[in-house]
Amino acid sequence: MQLRFLGIIPNTPDTDSPTIWLDEDSGDLLIQSYKATEEEVKACQETGSIPGHSTDVPDHETVIRLPKVMLNYVPRPDSEQ
Repeated sequence: MQLRFLGIIPNTPDTDSPTIWLDEDSGDLLIQSYKATEEEVKACQETGSIPGHSTDVPDHETVIRLPKVMLNYVPRPDSEQ
């Protein structure tokens, strides 16, 4: 796996650092961020996604909260990488 560092939330202390990387091989993003609270997960489940799709979060997945400022580091299809 070849990762490229994309960005870290500005002005965070050493122990509170949402970060984002790009997997150069697959194009996937790896994101370190805040865990969603139980209330936020419940709100996601209540909102749902597509009809018939489970709203349960499997053990191998999680819901994270990505601070808005981190969107600056998400690659766009029309941008150079």
